Amino acid sequence: MMNKAIEKEKNMENKMFCYQCEQTAGCSGCTGKVGVCGKNADVAALQDKLTGELIGLVRATGDVVPTGNVLKLIIEGLFTTLTNVSFNEQTLNELIEKVCTERERLVPQCFACASPCGTNNEYDLSHIWTDNEDIRSLKSLILFGIRGMAAYAYHAMVLGYTNDEVSHFFVKALFALGEDWGMDKLLPIVMELGKVNLVCMEMLDKANTGTYGTPTPITIDLKVEKGPFIIISGHDLLDLKLLLEQTKDKGINIYTHGEMLPAHGYPELKKYKHLKGNFGTAWQNQQKEFANVPAPILFTTNCLMPPKDGYSDRVFTTEVVSYPEITHIGDDKDFTPIIEKALELGGYDEDKQFTGINGGTSVTTGFGHGTILSVADKVIDAVKSGAIKHFFLVGGCDGARVGRNYYTDFVKQTPDDTIILTLACGKYRFNDLDLGTIIGGLPRIMDMGQCNDAYGAIKVAIALAEAFECEVNELPLSMVLSWYEQKAVCILLTLLHLGIKNILLGPTLPAFISPNVLKILVENYAIAPISTPEEDLKKILGN
Repeated sequence: MMNKAIEKEKNMENKMFCYQCEQTAGCSGCTGKVGVCGKNADVAALQDKLTGELIGLVRATGDVVPTGNVLKLIIEGLFTTLTNVSFNEQTLNELIEKVCTERERLVPQCFACASPCGTNNEYDLSHIWTDNEDIRSLKSLILFGIRGMAAYAYHAMVLGYTNDEVSHFFVKALFALGEDWGMDKLLPIVMELGKVNLVCMEMLDKANTGTYGTPTPITIDLKVEKGPFIIISGHDLLDLKLLLEQTKDKGINIYTHGEMLPAHGYPELKKYKHLKGNFGTAWQNQQKEFANVPAPILFTTNCLMPPKDGYSDRVFTTEVVSYPEITHIGDDKDFTPIIEKALELGGYDEDKQFTGINGGTSVTTGFGHGTILSVADKVIDAVKSGAIKHFFLVGGCDGARVGRNYYTDFVKQTPDDTIILTLACGKYRFNDLDLGTIIGGLPRIMDMGQCNDAYGAIKVAIALAEAFECEVNELPLSMVLSWYEQKAVCILLTLLHLGIKNILLGPTLPAFISPNVLKILVENYAIAPISTPEEDLKKILGN
């Protein structure tokens, strides 16, 4: 049966189809001239074209591990099509041209052939969107999963880290998208994606800790000091490092935003005294929070929303992030325009205290797997003595959809003898709460980092299971996850690869999961949607 959104698209001559994020229109698909995220139909079409060109590129490479420019184009191309990354037709067209040029270099005979067979052609992504709903669902899981994984691979790549297994899987997955395969061949690729993404997250963890050190706990003030400052958002720690170097001794303070918050925990970054604190809350509040800020904002990766006229002249982008008529910092990483803008605007005349969404004036971060595992013996003793009754991993992407206050209420209602591990931007729903401490003065809420730091949470869970000589599913551990975009997809598949069951997922289930595919997930992994905090806590804790 044809997806209702696609049916509507065909019948009403709408210009686009996209259902890759949680907030897709009507929980079925954005089909008009502009998507919920703000990208227009032309951009959506170019992103589909870019993906189709990447499929053509891997067809031309054959079954080999991509390296050099081919690998860079695959990773950059997939990352660019992630939600809230590129809204710019020009940069998308330029990237498409690069992919076409590389494909022509690999198979020049195909471009000069008088009787083309189409073997290495660009793939038309509309074939996926109009396919049988189960095939469309599995191919969507593969496509959105590798888009998310590409973001992690990109962050590792800029630090000089690659992995052959990860690189080869991009080729395998893209090739599969262009083939007329049934569920029996596509489902194993979906599950393999979860396995490979674990390798990818481990690679990025090594890249980050090897470059910036092992994160340690730190409390971050939500106050902005008087004087010039710059806000940096996104995920790319290298961009932050370069910005810190270029602003050193210039009288400009740096404040993180969104997913950049965990940067404060890394020794090689926190040593910069002008890395002061964190500004704002989650990414979806940026249009309101940036409106009257006397400072420039740098976006390093996804999480960009279309800038409002009132502050668009203060927004800068770099790497794959791009928006029309917004100043872009190129590969030379010369942040002079941002520095000049910060000095011109001057910042606040006096210190200004901000709060989180719950009124708190500070947040903590830096509780990576290194910190938690260093006190594993105390944690284990506390579990055995009954001082800790349960662990909750409450994390994932935040978003604007009504109902996400569930996660705030859930955390508030957790008993005092439980620990909340969190990561990604979903933590802004509750990370300014003071829920007290437990064993050795550790706070009950422990921020493990960015979305990619889910690897750390997995490592902690596996270590605890080994200590108690049991399976992960037998631990007093529950995962209550929120999702928004494609990085959440690859993380979920990783959790399923590890056999983790009884995950609660919200605020809605993905529109791209067909009833039959959902049935497979429910029957094999007991995935369930969130209900109410009260009901879910009762079900988890049994009281």
